Amino acid sequence: MEINEKNKLVKNARETAEGYFRRGEYFCSEAVLTTINDALGQELPSEIVKMASGFPIGIGKSGCLCGAVSGGVMSLGLAYGRTKPNGDMPKSFSNNAALHDYIIEEYGSTCCRALTSGFVEFDSPERAEHCIQITGEVAAWVMKNFIENGVVEE
Repeated sequence: MEINEKNKLVKNARETAEGYFRRGEYFCSEAVLTTINDALGQELPSEIVKMASGFPIGIGKSGCLCGAVSGGVMSLGLAYGRTKPNGDMPKSFSNNAALHDYIIEEYGSTCCRALTSGFVEFDSPERAEHCIQITGEVAAWVMKNFIENGVVEE
């Protein structure tokens, strides 16, 4: 796959996930998972978004694990997860840990409360844009990972 084609896929994943969130169609986790599922040709039915609906705002608004990161982990599971008891999943832990480490490196935390602590009002447009950016970043990271590992091909 050409570099321009790879960049286009990564950019599209970022913009699609951000768009879902910005338009209020989906929250962070739902936007990431839907974007990646669609990019894989709807590996699973669109009802998959139900699985992601409890993760926004740090798991049910608890402020814990960032919903975008949760959506990224679920998205990575589409390629690296297992479907049978005791099934192999040799790429699951390393790829999920890589996403975790990347977000820590870029943003300093994977905790929603910490990621949004710099905003006085949680409902502010500035906080929303910050979370939209993280959502796009996670979707882009997952797509780049899938390209580099041959999950998504030209």
